[in-house]
Amino acid sequence: MGLLETAITGKKRGSSHAHVVAELGHAIVSGAIPEGSILPGDAELSQRFAVSRTVLREAMKTLAAKRLIEPKAKVGTRVLPSANWNFFDPDVLGWRCDTGIDLTFIEHLAEMRTALEPAAAAAAARRATADDIVSLYAIAAKFDDPSHTPETIAKVDLEFHLAIARMSGNPFMHSASALIEAALSIAFQLSSPASSPDMIEEIAGNHLRIAHAIASRDPDKAVAAMRHVIDVGRSRIQKSLAPGQADQAAP
Repeated sequence: MGLLETAITGKKRGSSHAHVVAELGHAIVSGAIPEGSILPGDAELSQRFAVSRTVLREAMKTLAAKRLIEPKAKVGTRVLPSANWNFFDPDVLGWRCDTGIDLTFIEHLAEMRTALEPAAAAAAARRATADDIVSLYAIAAKFDDPSHTPETIAKVDLEFHLAIARMSGNPFMHSASALIEAALSIAFQLSSPASSPDMIEEIAGNHLRIAHAIASRDPDKAVAAMRHVIDVGRSRIQKSLAPGQADQAAP
């Protein structure tokens, strides 16, 4: 289940392994378990989560792969500094979103999207097949529906941007899709364009311009259109933050 689906439904993955990973991962990212600290031993954690040591060890391997923890012989399992964490990982991004969204986090996320998505749109303008373009127009058409709810428009938005990442033909672009989903999850929670017919019409037109640029094989226009969509979304989210929160979060 992705970030956006989790934000919409509120459902979490239910296996014992997923529960342990989510509880410890969230505690680390939120700071409840501080960076540099040593986690309790296997026996204590197994008892705390009521899981076998086998399940616990697999959960620890998952957290280590996300670069949140590192086991050390004769020392124990240490929580790594946040500079080591894999923020391209959907779970890590989700836990970061859960800890509270501030202006600094939004800016960092928007900077990464601006670095990646316009390049993906330009690549799609060069590489997309005729079938890809037909498919992209079909997705873009879904935006133009005044009956959209925050949930439905967020799903269309994600489908559109993931389609461009795939059409870019660059596997690294597609692998970074968790960043896109994190941004759209935040938008869904804070300030959806479905709040008014005018905003729905605006977002529909903005995304259609991206599709037109890709269809016309114009990488420069595709870059400009994608940057505009990202900037509009960032501005909308910034305005949704309480002024005091924005001021406090600003660098």
